[in-house]
Amino acid sequence: MRRPRRALRSLLSCITVTGLSAGLVALGGGGAFGADAAPSRPAAPMPSHVAAPYFEAWTGESPATLAAESRNKYLTMAFLQTDAAGSCTAYWNGDTSQPISRSAASSFGADIAAIQARGGNVIPSFGGYGADTTGTELADSCASVDAIAKVYESLVTTYGISRIDLDVEADSINNTAGIDRRNKAIAQVQRWAERTGRRVQFSYTLPTTTTGLAPNGVALLKNAVDNHARVDVVNIMTFDYWDGATHDMAADTETAGDGLVGQLASLYPKKSRAQLWHMVGVTEMPGIDDFGPQETFTTQDAVKVEQWAEAKGINTLSFWALQRDNGGCVGTAGSNSCSGTAQDTWYFSHAFERFTRW
Repeated sequence: MRRPRRALRSLLSCITVTGLSAGLVALGGGGAFGADAAPSRPAAPMPSHVAAPYFEAWTGESPATLAAESRNKYLTMAFLQTDAAGSCTAYWNGDTSQPISRSAASSFGADIAAIQARGGNVIPSFGGYGADTTGTELADSCASVDAIAKVYESLVTTYGISRIDLDVEADSINNTAGIDRRNKAIAQVQRWAERTGRRVQFSYTLPTTTTGLAPNGVALLKNAVDNHARVDVVNIMTFDYWDGATHDMAADTETAGDGLVGQLASLYPKKSRAQLWHMVGVTEMPGIDDFGPQETFTTQDAVKVEQWAEAKGINTLSFWALQRDNGGCVGTAGSNSCSGTAQDTWYFSHAFERFTRW
């Protein structure tokens, strides 16, 4: 998924890091240490079927406030990345004033706690198009598997979350060294979680064609299998196909999902068809996507996709992004703040809301 790159630094330059947070950053990544850590009890697992739209974390808005207004219990928070290629420390938006921390006002600790108090949770997401094209996606940036794993663990202990999302596209999906490090780190975190009595899921968010993953996406998952890294959800981005065709976006979501399940069957031959479908996640882009009007996900498409997702028993239903879930810019393609189509505010949130169930 896309976001403004380094321009967001000026938006957040007025936020200062507390002394405690600065000390934690110096130790290598946020709130996994001491007083800044979350309660030690394991986080509640994610629902077996969950709607969790992406929240654009660089806008200065409150995820807890928008979650309440839109009736979303779960959000996927985008994005975490390093501030520069070669670093092993992750920050929200790659901004050093936004460490992984519960105590820093800029680091979403209070918002995440508020969402959890309402019975929901967030899914922190690493990567995205901006990080994946600048060498600042964590596993591309950091050469140490141990350090990558420690960052993932710090999210669990700091925020009390139970799933981490990895948005791998553009340059990152072809970076074989980064892919191998990332999957080794996932396996390491899963061993840590087992030792400490925690449950940590990992989702991979990947670009798709209308018939399933491209070969580089399949290769990424094959590397995960080879590294004994459990992938709980393969979340396909069913938009931005860029093939010049006019798309029925709901129908193409279904064919992409069918294709993905066939690919997963080859990678996980011991899983049943129902288990394979339960590995599937789908992320839509409501309204007009980056390509243009030929790829328009309509309000009617949302109803069809939600019904299909329920019937197939997929794991996760999402969209990019919560701040776009309004009709404020009819006719505009690829906006970060509105869908480009006529709609009621929070229409797509409400259409997907019923999908979340235990």
